[in-house]
Amino acid sequence: MEAHRTDPATRHALRARALRLEYLTVGWNAVEGVIGVWAALAAGSVALLGFGIDSFVEGASALILIWRLRAEESAKDAAAVDALDRRAHKLVALSLFALAAYVAYEAVMSLWRGEHPRPSALGMGITAVSIGVMVWLARAKRRAAAALHSRALAADAFQTTACWWLSIVTLGGVGLNALFGWWWADQVAALAMTLLIAVEGREAWRGEDCECH
Repeated sequence: MEAHRTDPATRHALRARALRLEYLTVGWNAVEGVIGVWAALAAGSVALLGFGIDSFVEGASALILIWRLRAEESAKDAAAVDALDRRAHKLVALSLFALAAYVAYEAVMSLWRGEHPRPSALGMGITAVSIGVMVWLARAKRRAAAALHSRALAADAFQTTACWWLSIVTLGGVGLNALFGWWWADQVAALAMTLLIAVEGREAWRGEDCECH
């Protein structure tokens, strides 16, 4: 970590920007989660339900980062800041593991039950908007993580990227089901994605640099 080499005033400004990004993440994911779950229940779609609950997982990750960034204000030295960062990094890793486990479970159960969700215009709309929001947030978080030398924020940026992928998978799966009746498409893609999420969670837990550029 190189946090102690940054000018205090500059670091304060960078931290304030990172906090704004995390507050935006919490707000957006609260709205996205409620709409996603509502659309899922209306359509009987496990993919949309996973998307909606994933939004709450992402919001929880953002709350962890808000705690980490605000706690830095009371840290007395660089070692204390680094200790906070490592602690937050492990908490983000746990949320990545939870995300991977949930998506895998829901995908397997949906395939096992042979569930055929109904098309949902509301679900497709919220996932389409989410694609744009998440890709912007992920890029902004990666820049903030690099500026602050924060592995925890980098791991959180990857989780936002994972949510972007999940949005694409969900939209694609729901769309393919609506167009061709391929009800299984999103579950299969989600299963493949869980491996990468789990690997990144493991790297985050070990404290390795997150490959999310």
